[in-house]
Amino acid sequence: MSKELNDKLNDAIAREIAVSIQYMWQHVMGEGMESPAVTEIVKKTAITEMKHAEAIAERLDFLGGVPTTQPTPIKIGKTLINMIELDIEAEKDAIRLYKEIINLADEEKDVVTRKLFEDILSDEEGHLNEFQTLLKK
Repeated sequence: MSKELNDKLNDAIAREIAVSIQYMWQHVMGEGMESPAVTEIVKKTAITEMKHAEAIAERLDFLGGVPTTQPTPIKIGKTLINMIELDIEAEKDAIRLYKEIINLADEEKDVVTRKLFEDILSDEEGHLNEFQTLLKK
């Protein structure tokens, strides 16, 4: 495994840990008439993101790397709309990063890492769509 792939996998873990916390806090802090529906979506997404962090860490460990335990900066937001806007930003960042990792995995002929990130990328695109749909309501 190249240093670049190692670093990108750790970036992915740090990001997944951060959004897990970000989304869980939004679930707890969300207020307003629409909050029960919105916060339930955010809670479900937080759990999925934590599973992503675990899967990526397991892959990195298998490849001989040391998974990070440090999250990237967490952005909570003040209102439901602001929270979802921040979540959209986070999902777009993840999509960009995971496409880079897929390309790196291709370069290294690492089909397992590629498959893992194709699956995670699909989830992230689903999260992005769900958050964008929430803002349209």
